Amino acid sequence: MINTPRIGIMVVAYNAASTLSETLDRIPVGIRDKIDEVMVLDDASVDDTFSFGQSWAARADTPRTVVVRHTKNLGYGGNQKAGYAMAMERGWDIVVLLHADGQYAPELLPEMVAPLVRGECDAVFGSRMMNKKDALRGGMPLYKWVGNQLLTKFENLMLGTRLTEFHSGYRAYRVDALREIPLKYDSDGFDFDTQIVIQLVGAGKKIVEIPIPTYYGDEICYVDGIRYAKDVVKDVLESRLANMGFGTSDWMPTPEEYAFKDGDGSSHSVMLAMLANRPSVKVLDLGCSGGLLAERVRAAGHYVTGVDYLEVPGVRERTDDFYQADLATGIPTGVGTGYDVVIAGDVIEHLPRPKETLSEVLRVLRPGGELLLSVPNFGHWYPRARVALGLFGYDRRGILDQTHLRFFTRASLHRLVRRCGFDIVEQTCTGLPLGVMSASHSRKVRALRRIDAWLVRHWPTLFGYQFVLRLRPHVEDTVVVEGN
Repeated sequence: MINTPRIGIMVVAYNAASTLSETLDRIPVGIRDKIDEVMVLDDASVDDTFSFGQSWAARADTPRTVVVRHTKNLGYGGNQKAGYAMAMERGWDIVVLLHADGQYAPELLPEMVAPLVRGECDAVFGSRMMNKKDALRGGMPLYKWVGNQLLTKFENLMLGTRLTEFHSGYRAYRVDALREIPLKYDSDGFDFDTQIVIQLVGAGKKIVEIPIPTYYGDEICYVDGIRYAKDVVKDVLESRLANMGFGTSDWMPTPEEYAFKDGDGSSHSVMLAMLANRPSVKVLDLGCSGGLLAERVRAAGHYVTGVDYLEVPGVRERTDDFYQADLATGIPTGVGTGYDVVIAGDVIEHLPRPKETLSEVLRVLRPGGELLLSVPNFGHWYPRARVALGLFGYDRRGILDQTHLRFFTRASLHRLVRRCGFDIVEQTCTGLPLGVMSASHSRKVRALRRIDAWLVRHWPTLFGYQFVLRLRPHVEDTVVVEGN
């Protein structure tokens, strides 16, 4: 962090006329001169919350304070989203979420912001569960204590985290970290706090917890516990499925870079095997993304030129040459010709005119060169079942990747490559991407791999996940007739 960060306190308030002033008065005097601004967000209260906020702001002994009244109720999450957007616009460096009902101790504001000021993390959460029994002593009802514990254990298990509590509303964030996640797509409800944790974890942000006291007074609770638990479970499962490639959720960002498909039988490993034991060759990698496959091809001693419409950081270090170009408009002329091998790994399904692109490959290949092509199999049982059940939709990746413009079966793929002037030299099928779906190497996963591999061998059109072809330009057979 910078030496003197701009610290803002964002107070979410709804019908908090009886507690707002008292809560704000509890802000320690010693930190008030370090607070750049207090923002009170009145979420269309039906009492005098707004007036009490204005009265506190007008006092001479308070930090600079702005009081905002929404004309309609935005919801707990919607109120926060509006506040974080204002924090970004107003140039805050650190934003602390404080509840107007006084349930979270303003006295701990110095401890909440200290790790962020020191640049140790991206978010600080106040946890009532670091000392679990203290929460009960502070008046937390037993059923809420149990529910909190069960949900937190479930969330940690699904997300691979070790937080002691997911459900505290006392939080502080580095504003730059909030800029990097798609907050505007998050829920307007109480599960907003869960979604923002998932987004921070997914973005690789560091979260620090500090212990806070538990206080339950006579404030009105607007949370429907059953609905909240259902929403939290849904969000966590949705994020887990999204990380496995299923579904499309706007609040779960899709990475711009395609991952390297690792593991035995993956399309990338098959292509690397097709390149094995060859002398150094000149390779053109179409749709190279971040160059993760190209990096391994180079490590095998080959010279690799990459092409992609987006320059992912690090791609120039992983390739010998890189050209940023949209393959939908053709292979850029700058890449030259005379390539021994062209790789089109999971590319043509993203293009509006794959026939034209494959025909252009003939231009850049040397005589006798090869095209290594991988394409998802739309005839696989997964998309077939989705269509048959009327559940067709797109996923974040895989056969039904939301960026796919074309779909291929084995028969339609064969017709396409032959019309483009290629002969099929070798063909193989890959199975389910179990390495992406599960990092586990348990006995069950190994057994599932063996079953899937057997099914792929015996019925590739239904169980083959991807087709990988090794192609060469077609050469007409010449018949020589000798005469006298």
